[in-house]
Amino acid sequence: MTVSSLFLVPERISKLFTPLLICLLIGNLVFLLVWGVRATGGLQSLELSAYDMAFRLRPSAPVDDRIVLITETEEDLHRWGYPLSDEVLAQVLDRLGQAGARVIGVDKYRDAPVQPGEQHLNLALKNNPHVVWVSKFGGVGATAVAPPKLLQGSGQVGFNDLIDDPGGIVRRGLLFLDDGETVAYSLPLMMALHYLESSQIGLQPDPSNPQHLRLGVTTIPPFEQHDGGYVGADAAGYQFLLDYAAMPGRFPRFTVTELLEGKVSPEKIRDRIVIVGTTAKSINDYFFTPYSQGLATDQRIYGVELFAHVTSQLLRFAQGKQQPFRILPDPLEYGWLWIWCMLGAAAALRGRTLRGSLAAVVVGGAMLGATCYLAFVYAWWIPLVPPLAGFLLTVMSAASYISSQEKRQRAMLMKIFSRHVSNEVASALWEQRDQFLLGGRPRPQQITATVLFSDIHGFTSVSEKLAPERLMDWLNEYMEAMSQIVSEHHGVVNKYIGDAVMALFGAPLAHTDEQEIAADAVRAVECALAMAGEIARLNPLWVAKGLPEISIRVGIYTGPLVAGSLGGTDRLEYTVIGDTVNIASRLESYDKDFTADADAGRCCRILIGDATLKRLGGRYRTKSVGSVAFKGKEERIASYQVIDRL
Repeated sequence: MTVSSLFLVPERISKLFTPLLICLLIGNLVFLLVWGVRATGGLQSLELSAYDMAFRLRPSAPVDDRIVLITETEEDLHRWGYPLSDEVLAQVLDRLGQAGARVIGVDKYRDAPVQPGEQHLNLALKNNPHVVWVSKFGGVGATAVAPPKLLQGSGQVGFNDLIDDPGGIVRRGLLFLDDGETVAYSLPLMMALHYLESSQIGLQPDPSNPQHLRLGVTTIPPFEQHDGGYVGADAAGYQFLLDYAAMPGRFPRFTVTELLEGKVSPEKIRDRIVIVGTTAKSINDYFFTPYSQGLATDQRIYGVELFAHVTSQLLRFAQGKQQPFRILPDPLEYGWLWIWCMLGAAAALRGRTLRGSLAAVVVGGAMLGATCYLAFVYAWWIPLVPPLAGFLLTVMSAASYISSQEKRQRAMLMKIFSRHVSNEVASALWEQRDQFLLGGRPRPQQITATVLFSDIHGFTSVSEKLAPERLMDWLNEYMEAMSQIVSEHHGVVNKYIGDAVMALFGAPLAHTDEQEIAADAVRAVECALAMAGEIARLNPLWVAKGLPEISIRVGIYTGPLVAGSLGGTDRLEYTVIGDTVNIASRLESYDKDFTADADAGRCCRILIGDATLKRLGGRYRTKSVGSVAFKGKEERIASYQVIDRL
């Protein structure tokens, strides 16, 4: 079942609502549908993928040179052993302290001594008060890991617990965790706070909202369960969205061996945050980030790198160089979704055709994507997938509705006019259908047009001489020829009445300009002359087949009419009403024994009224026939026989 099938509108309802209202209704229904799917988390994975794509497309910032990494590689493990002993770690801390590191973060568990060197490590910790050692807070499904015993309970401990999303991607950082009894600081936060001590920058409640924390000049709102594209996410502790500003750049790094062998210049270390961790693949300290779905061969980063990015982001917060990602409040987010559903309705109305709708989809999707991307660059997470889904579904559903309506209207037009209009008139009808149709049927109009009636002289006596099958074949051949001539002269065969043909010139597309109305009158007379020529051509052919030779009478009159449709949905007929129709019919039947004179050709008598004659511009040779009286009317109509062209 397609989405568009949900919006099929019954015939009666479609007559009450314009396409605009129907498309707006579709847009609102799609809005409710997408809202419901969004609220249940059905779009979360897609939205997070779009969020990650924005990261990969965003230009990266320069790498924060305030942070340096000291890493143990596979070569270091072979040389110094695994795990690194307390002695080796003590030497690393001493070297970094001597080089003037402002903060030393150690991302290596050491809840139990690794001999030799326990005493040396304790001494190194006492001599370096800005060492921050990692711990693990633990929790559900995880075991807590304590820091070195000497640092337990001090302000030099930070946990390295991370919150990852489905797929293992880390998009959020932590400031705090608590279990109801203990509040623990994260390793990146502790390193940032120690670094900022000299600037007297620390954490404090936001003056306007004490529930939010302020670091330096920047307030960091806590992550909520439904922020951005998330639905019911784990919001434990105090979380914030990571920006990975320097990705895919790499922080300066040196190996443990290079440091211990004196190959690292103190200038590379002095006054910086130095994070000690591992980049040995065998230890498997890897994490996925929003960049991990790109085309790079190695799509993961080491824990030590991840903590460097988080620490850098906190430093930028403190100095006002970066704002936290801002999230639209729920009312604005749903308003954003509703606006794009309405734009989808407008796009479908404007596009109308399949090609137009596809163009609208491309343009609208590009505009939405560009808007969300630019917002992302300026640290706003504006959801992309829900409004895009709403826009596309609305365009598809509304376009499907419009297409079905247009098919129905086209079928209705073809049913009414069938083959009795020229290709040009048919095209014009369809192009101007909005002006021509109302409620699924031709719009009632007051028009000025020219009506032509033609009839076979003495048809009753002719028909009595032919067998039914031959009569119908002959009559169909005659009607086919006459209707073709009407179409060639841009007229419309309105109806057949026995052997009579009623044609309209200037309908169904109404003409208001007097020159156009006059041109309709000329086309009607030219049509009658062409009919005469066709009868003259057909008569010898019919005589050769043993069929009767005929002549026809034509009446033409120009004047006001009321045009519209009559009948029900299953049988709808386009018709015109007014004295103009009656006058044209009376001209055709006037004095049935009066035929065309020899000059006009015996096969066709053409009578026109004075209202038509004055619009012909003197193009034809005519002869006055006199005034024709009409039943129920005091006024008589001056009539003229058209002899030939001048």
